[in-house]
Amino acid sequence: MQPVNMLEAKSSLSRLVEAVEQGQVPEVVIARNGRPVARLVPLADAPVGRRIGVARGRFVVPDDIDVHNAEVARLLMGGAAR
Repeated sequence: MQPVNMLEAKSSLSRLVEAVEQGQVPEVVIARNGRPVARLVPLADAPVGRRIGVARGRFVVPDDIDVHNAEVARLLMGGAAR
């Protein structure tokens, strides 16, 4: 694939990423003033580990876990502690 100039890359980034993602092109070279400066390439597939439920059975969630939600939200929004 011919290098893509910076302006075109900015205006069509989604299309370029999709082309690389789907394997239509192995990489996209982005150029500034006709000089290649960057490559858009797919990430190597990393094995995705199982995350959901990894702590199952390791602790018990108390029934009143949400009791202080309003106070925590108020504190995060800059309110004073009572």
